Amino acid sequence: MKLNLEDGEKLIHFARDNIEHFLTKRKKFDVPKEIKDHFSNKGGAFVTLNTHSIKNGNPLRGCIGYILPRFPLWETIHKVSISSAVDDPRFPSLTLDEMDDTTIEISILSVPEKIIVSDPQEYLKKIVIGQDGLIISRGAHRGLLLPQVPVEHNRNWDVLTFLQQTCQKAWLGADAWKDLEETTVESFTATIFEETSPRGPVREKAIGE
Repeated sequence: MKLNLEDGEKLIHFARDNIEHFLTKRKKFDVPKEIKDHFSNKGGAFVTLNTHSIKNGNPLRGCIGYILPRFPLWETIHKVSISSAVDDPRFPSLTLDEMDDTTIEISILSVPEKIIVSDPQEYLKKIVIGQDGLIISRGAHRGLLLPQVPVEHNRNWDVLTFLQQTCQKAWLGADAWKDLEETTVESFTATIFEETSPRGPVREKAIGE
């Protein structure tokens, strides 16, 4: 799904309206027909909320998404924007007052593809930091990290660290990625739009900025 900056602005504004409406009235925003018509293609996406005033350390305040394109993109954003604000188990529910210091980031995902290798060490050459996101699965365990995670907030992860961290996100051992029989490693890319300040201009985000 190819989206331009104007599309990103519409999605960010829609997500903010939806979150703030829910925090005020405890129900989701009625989706404008223009949004439904324009973003009718199915798409997976994550909505990430960051505390703008936190400049040192991780500003994350919530992040929820759907990996696979199960719903029209408008419906995906409609659902996960609220979930990122009130359902992320790592954080208390966001308040309306906090939205004045919260920026919204939307990552629209490509369909994940399994990385085919005959030796686990091949992953180290096939995964590109700053381009690929990872999904690691084993049985009922699954962990996902977005493409921007390894390079943001001065992490500077290499591929090995990225694999280990994604395993741990799945509640697996750090070396679970080496087990080709039991563990599946998938990659995906993302188009990312973000507010530069709360309710401020929207830009397409270049990973690593």
